[in-house]
Parts: sequence; C-alpha cells; structure tokens
Amino acid sequence: MTQIIDFRTDPSRYKHWRVDYDGPVATLWMDVDEDGGLFDGYQLKLNSYDLGVDIELNDVVQRMRFEHPEVKVVVMRSAKDRVFCAGANIRMLGGAAHSHKVNFCKFTNETRNAYEAAEAESGQKYVAAVQGACAGGGYELALACNHIMLTDDSTSSVALPEVPLLAVLPGTGGLTRVTDKRMVRRDRADVFCSTEEGVKGKRAVQWKLVDEAVPNARFDEVVAERAAEFAAASGKADVAAGIAFGPIERTISQHGSVSYGLVEVTVNRAARRAEILIKGPEGDAPADVEALVAEGDRSYILRLARELEDAVLHLRLNEMEAGVWVIRSQGDPQAVLAHEALVLAHPEHWLCNEIRHYWKRVLKRLDVTSRSLVALVEHGSCFAGVLAELLWAVDRSYMMEDAFEGDNRPLAAITLSDGNFGAYPMGNDLTRLQTRFYGTDAAEGLRAHIGEALEAEEADEAGLVTEILDDIDWEDEIRIFLEERASFSPDAMTGMEANLRFAGPETMETRIFGRLTAWQNWIFNRPNAVGEDGALQRYGTGVRGDFNMERV
Repeated sequence: MTQIIDFRTDPSRYKHWRVDYDGPVATLWMDVDEDGGLFDGYQLKLNSYDLGVDIELNDVVQRMRFEHPEVKVVVMRSAKDRVFCAGANIRMLGGAAHSHKVNFCKFTNETRNAYEAAEAESGQKYVAAVQGACAGGGYELALACNHIMLTDDSTSSVALPEVPLLAVLPGTGGLTRVTDKRMVRRDRADVFCSTEEGVKGKRAVQWKLVDEAVPNARFDEVVAERAAEFAAASGKADVAAGIAFGPIERTISQHGSVSYGLVEVTVNRAARRAEILIKGPEGDAPADVEALVAEGDRSYILRLARELEDAVLHLRLNEMEAGVWVIRSQGDPQAVLAHEALVLAHPEHWLCNEIRHYWKRVLKRLDVTSRSLVALVEHGSCFAGVLAELLWAVDRSYMMEDAFEGDNRPLAAITLSDGNFGAYPMGNDLTRLQTRFYGTDAAEGLRAHIGEALEAEEADEAGLVTEILDDIDWEDEIRIFLEERASFSPDAMTGMEANLRFAGPETMETRIFGRLTAWQNWIFNRPNAVGEDGALQRYGTGVRGDFNMERV
C-alpha cells in the first residue's frame, strides 16, 4: 500500500523544529534531523527540508497563533553551525514523482504565506536571524519573514542558486518576493539568481535582499535587542493564555474514505471522484466569547475549519487521481449563521480574529487546489455564511429546485451573512462574490439579501449558482457532468481552472501560485531538470546537466 502522508502532528512528535518561549518573544529553531526524512533514499543534510519538515512548520505557525497568542515576535534561527538552511532537499526532489514535487511546492508556499501574514493578521512578527549559508528554499523561509538579519562575515550569504545548479525556477515564491516584496531591482535580481555563491553582508543590504547585516561577534546580542524592540512597538493586545489544539480524530477505510466528526469524505477511485460532506452544528452557538474560549478547539466553527483543512490536504497528496471533488452540506443554516455571527461580532477579540483568519486560509487552500471542484446545494443543506463561500470557491455549483418526490428535507436555500462581504478575501484581495461578479456592482447589491434564505429561483436570479435543476433532471444532469469532468485531461483542467479562478487584479499571492501552476509544472516535466541526464539527477556528481538548448 502507498504510504499515506499525514498532515497531523504536534510538538511532542516534532523531529525538525523546537520553540523556546520567553514572554512576547519566541525563538523558533530549525534543527532538521538528517535521518528523519518523510521517505527513504535521502538524508536531510545542512537543514535541507522535505514535506515532513514543512508539515511541522505549518503546525508551529498555527499553534503559535492559537496556543501562544502572547507571542508578538517570532525569531527564526538555525540550530546548525555555519548554515541557516540549504533549501529543499535535492535528492528528495530528484527522486520524487512530478505530482509530489509540485504539491510539495504548493504546500511550502501556503505555509510561508501563513507566517508572512501573521504580523498583519495576528500581530506576530517573524524575524529571520540568518547565520551561515541561506540558499534556495532556505532563503524563501527568510523572505517570508517580515525582517531579515544577516551575519556580516565571510561565510554567511543569501542565495537563489536554482538556475545555475538545478535548471529549475529560482524559488517560485522566493523569486516573486524578491521583486514584489523586497522590491529588488530587476537587473540586480537577474545577477542574484544567476550566482551560485549568493550575496553577503553590506551588499545584501544595499540590494535590499536583507534588512540589516550585523557583525558576528554581536549577532546574538543585536537579535535579542531587535526582538525586544519589535515586541515593545507591537500594537498586539496582551493575552494571558491561548487555547490548546487537541488531535484531529479521523478514520480511513481500506477504500480511502475518511471519517471525521463534522466532515465525511467518500472516495470513489473507479470514478476518480471524492465527495466531501460538511455537517452543520448539532448544538447552540456559545453564548458569548468567554464561552467560545471555554469550548476552545471543540467549538463547531474552529473544529470544522481544522477538519476541512486536513481533508483538503489529505486528498491533495494521497488521492491524486480523484480529479473531481463534490462538496455537499447538511444541517441547519441558521445554526451555522449563529456560530459565525459570534466570531464576526467580536473582531477585536483575539480568538474570534484567529478563527476568522483560519477560515480565510482554509478557503484559500481550496482556491489553489488543482482539482475540479463542484458544489451540490441539495435539500437540507446548510450553505450559509462562511459555508456559502464554498459555493464561489468551486468551479460550478448545482442547486435543487422545488420539492423532490420522497424528499422531506427543507428546500435547498443559500443564506448570505455579513461575512460574505469581506471577512474571507481571496488571494487577489477581493471577496469571492466580487471575483464572481468582477467588473460589476452585483456583489454589493447582494447585501440587501443578507439573512434571507434564497431558494433556487432567487439564488439563480442573483447569480449565486451555476444551474438549478428539478426532480426530473437532477440525477441525470449531475451524473453526466461528473462523468464528463472526470474524462478530461487533468493537465488541461488544471490550466483552465487556475486561469479562471482569479479574476481581477494580480497580487504577490496570485503571482506565486500562478507561476507555480504554470512554470513549476512545466519545468519539473522538462528533461533539462528531471531527465536522466538532467541537472537534478546529476547534482553533486560534478558533471553538468546535459541540456536541450532549444529556447521554448
């Protein structure tokens, strides 16, 4: 049986990271276990990383927000001598399947986006304290921090050496952050990305590749001073204690179906399809924020976010031939709205703020997932508020119209909330409704329907679903669509869907994932990088890759 990649972890199981907490300052140490790779066949030398290292980092970032809201500054450091991080492990990349390489790059970028946004969203500023070599994906780790400090000595440098060494794109997210975030001049970026040895000290500051270069003798002292300064200047409110993240409980059947508490995933491998059923709340919403804090990770709206995120990540990496995901829901839409309303009503409360941003990140994972996504708004469904966002994250949506024979569930309806108008923006900085109706004022006009249960005809008229179908047509039309979608080329589908999902303005985030979808997919298929005589296979042998020199 193929190894299942598990995205669930906790600090007691970390192999590669550890955290020291000191009031408002946390120090995050990267100390990769060479023999702790996710797969056999390579060693994670020089703090190089694979997906397993990033799974732990993702967990650190999430727990930092929820379990340690007292933290205002996170200092990322290496526990190894003379190296910060050598980037993604080359042996791992050379031996990995194409699909794993690209999904790995996507997950690492999502993780970097999460801590990069932590200062704006949560008041947690990440500082990279770089000593030693910081190359490729290692520099990407630093780039996603909000401040970079580099030791000014003969051995410490930052580099994106993928072009001269590996014949691949220089750090999909890293290249974008060099130009868009750090605003490095194009010609200097060209030199930087073509230079194996990277850039050191004062030149790195001058080129804006780092924020400051500090003499080695004073490095630890200045890092501590800077962290204290940033913490003192932070506007983040003091929080006495966070909430604990318990394990996400799930069971997986021999056929691949996954059962959580609030999410059920049914995998039909023969049909190349996965169905995700989201359940509405069984209990009342907490009476107030104190009750929400008391419920902690057991609260409906937080528990559902964690389970849905795990389901998305699990399906991405472990069921890659399930090319069509069908999203359904069942439950009381008013109960969903009540749970969401408490969070939205207290944006200044740290936990409400974190839950809202967590949902934003989960929904963004769907936006950039290379699967055909369809939602079915059936009778008895609870697509309301934050769950209604799923209807506009998918590629198509179908809704039951009028009563169905023998179906006594409440008629299918969609209910908008205040949250649909700004609480969960996409990577293009627009809401999903603004993206859906780009170039018109239709999204803003829908505010008049907040709180209304819009049944099929009204939802169709408002443009909230792709098509409404009655009892006669429902089964056949859905079957035909699903069979057709599963028969198309996965490559064509990925290209089409990725192009269609992000209307409107480009942002650094949309460029990162656009380049990942197009350039990284293409380069990782080319023989110059991954062929038998390509650069990834010959890395470390002293023999240059045998390149096809035709420019495409």
